Amino acid sequence: MEKKKKRRRHRGLGFLILVMGVLIVCGVYQYREYGNIKDVMLKLIGQDPVIYQHVSEEIGEMDGKFYYQQLSEEEQTVYQELLQGLLEHVEQIHVHSHKPERVNELLVYVLNDYPEIFWSDGTASSTAYSGLQNYTSVMPGYLYTKEECEKKKTQIDMEVSECLSGISENASDYEKILYDYEYIVNQVDYDDAAEDNQNICSVFIGKKSVCAGYSKAMQYLMEKQGLFCTYVTGEVTESFSDGHKIPHAWNLVKCDGDYYYVDVTWGDPIFQESEEEAENVMDDEIRDNISYDYMLCDDDELFRTHTPDLEVELPDCTKMDLNYYVVNGMYYTEYDGQTALKAMNQVISERKTKVVLKYSDESVYKTAKEDILNNEVKRAAQNLAQWYHLTEVSYSYIDDKKMNKITIFWKYS
Repeated sequence: MEKKKKRRRHRGLGFLILVMGVLIVCGVYQYREYGNIKDVMLKLIGQDPVIYQHVSEEIGEMDGKFYYQQLSEEEQTVYQELLQGLLEHVEQIHVHSHKPERVNELLVYVLNDYPEIFWSDGTASSTAYSGLQNYTSVMPGYLYTKEECEKKKTQIDMEVSECLSGISENASDYEKILYDYEYIVNQVDYDDAAEDNQNICSVFIGKKSVCAGYSKAMQYLMEKQGLFCTYVTGEVTESFSDGHKIPHAWNLVKCDGDYYYVDVTWGDPIFQESEEEAENVMDDEIRDNISYDYMLCDDDELFRTHTPDLEVELPDCTKMDLNYYVVNGMYYTEYDGQTALKAMNQVISERKTKVVLKYSDESVYKTAKEDILNNEVKRAAQNLAQWYHLTEVSYSYIDDKKMNKITIFWKYS
């Protein structure tokens, strides 16, 4: 009768030879207990396997996260581990990478994709370990304790809920983006010294911020409305006169299927530049003069003053169709004096306080500026005096050569 072979549980002596010196370690191991050969070796030499950050299924799909989508599958794993660690406020996050500098960059990508993680200060102390296990231990910098975070979350949620109650869920993409843009500009003061100015607390709680806070708040509101918006960093030319560049942040958005740029910060009236010709413009006129140059613009418009960082490839923004000035009939690709006069007369007839004339390029703008300021504005002023029976008419203007734009303010008394 044929004998049946006995099945053996794999148990025996294991041997490990390390390259550093001639160290031979032997011992008894059992696969069922330790899981894999690497863990067995670690147990034999007295080391515990690294406990990597567990990634919860609750994180969900990240198809709409711009920076995540730029990464390889391996880096996406590290990104997810960092994200989970930040969400849980973990003090030390172990990730599957032995490149600490790259890990720190991925941490920034996580924060670029998740403006709601306001409790991270964006810094981290990362140490790489090599050997049988190649990993990096990350110690993120936190601004608040878990308890403090919960209180601030409640404050933010209340403010955001009140904000979004003012716009219908059935509004168009354009209407939602414009609403968010104007909400931030009208509610928030630009202040370099603002507390938490690198995160959304400064906008929704403190009402004072800088470009980082403005842009992350815009991203947060749009994502709440189901719209694509991401955070972009780079440099901007502060003024044409000296060409000095400073760090800046703005947004890349999608509206009706096309990519556009939005810079909420530069919509704030504090950034309005007036030339010598506009010295008589009143402070209240400047204060109410929101700029919409970067309310949905293309590459050509943005890159004259903005230079994005080259860390990731940005999609081409080729359209101006939904720029605020285009949508509202204030944008001109060629100059015609009668058209400019008609625009001014229309504003005067409706007793509005300002007219904006924006031109597509510098050459058209220069032609328009020469004729408008020397001729057409005077004709419009005469009409204002006649229509409203005024013996004296005054007006002021901002000649914005940076944005190829002329803004005229009318006074009716």
